[in-house]
Amino acid sequence: MKFRTVALAGVLAAGLLVVPAARAHHSNVAFYVTKVVTVKGVVKEFRWTNPHTWIILTAVDENGKQVEWALEGRPPGVLLKAGWTRKSLVPGETITVDYSPAKDGGNNGLIARVTKADGTILPNAPPPTE
Repeated sequence: MKFRTVALAGVLAAGLLVVPAARAHHSNVAFYVTKVVTVKGVVKEFRWTNPHTWIILTAVDENGKQVEWALEGRPPGVLLKAGWTRKSLVPGETITVDYSPAKDGGNNGLIARVTKADGTILPNAPPPTE
């Protein structure tokens, strides 16, 4: 009986340590969220994953060199409500991404919206409700 109590206490204590880590989430502190810039390129990969979606994009820089971008999006559940699906973007299509740039100056950013070649806009959040 004593062993069961100690084992149960150990399991509960471990659970208390795991719950805050599972609920923790990073902030947008790595990005200039008050600034939005644009990059146009070709979708290399669209990752429909939790906790964030990702667009891997190939674009041409100011020197004419091919550069790969990693652009972080909202979770799939949020994007579904905004009209996205896992098939919204396909490799090879040209898109324009408005994004908040990374503070470290790297080729990454936080997606504000995506505009497809046909003019379709994919927002990063659903419209507000009344």
